[in-house]
Amino acid sequence: MRHRNKKIKLGRKRAHRSSMLANLACSLIEHKRINTTITKAKALKRFIEPLVTKTKDDTTHNRRVVFKYLRNKQSINELFRTISNKIGDRPGGYTRIIKLGKRLGDNADMAMIEFVDFNELYTNSDKTKKTTRRSRNKSKGKAGKNLTGDADSSEINSNENQKDSLSKSQDDKASEKGDDKATEKEDNKTSEKGDDKATEKEDDKATEKEDDKTSEKPDSKVIEKEDIKASEKEDNKTSEKGDNKNPEK
Repeated sequence: MRHRNKKIKLGRKRAHRSSMLANLACSLIEHKRINTTITKAKALKRFIEPLVTKTKDDTTHNRRVVFKYLRNKQSINELFRTISNKIGDRPGGYTRIIKLGKRLGDNADMAMIEFVDFNELYTNSDKTKKTTRRSRNKSKGKAGKNLTGDADSSEINSNENQKDSLSKSQDDKASEKGDDKATEKEDNKTSEKGDDKATEKEDDKATEKEDDKTSEKPDSKVIEKEDIKASEKEDNKTSEKGDNKNPEK
């Protein structure tokens, strides 16, 4: 019977299991989060968290102890420099396991394991929890009320700031839309004015041409009539002169 034997064997022998966990730990240190099965994630959590605790004291001995398990210099440098600086104040619980559902194919339970302090979505959304304690002393009770009142006021102020920022953004958007519409209207007006002027000029030119044609036609007719009258008068004069000469002869 396996009494007091809590190791997760993962269906592998000791050498294969240790090398697999070392590779998983190195990839987790490099990428800060990886996807794997739930059983492997739980085994990796037990494997890597004691090593992260060793990084709080950056000594040659601790580096050699960690190198014994990981056997990768780059991951050890990353672990002792960046990760230890960000996780140094946390008293354990350096990793988080999130279930992802079933895997296609073999229907295995998948999970994502990540370092807690490297997930900005969760760390930014965490709010300060209210600490309320029951005490018989009135002074402590008043102090607790003051703390809760300050927390409420800070939350209210943050909500008001968010509302102000949203209203400002909406006003900016509305002003931008109004400016765009005004510019479009001005452009349309200028284009319409230009079109109207062009059409007026064309109409004026056409009317001037017609007037010139109409003025030229009657002038030519009048000149022809005058020429005909002048020729008739000359003919009449010549005929009268001839008539006057004939009776004298």
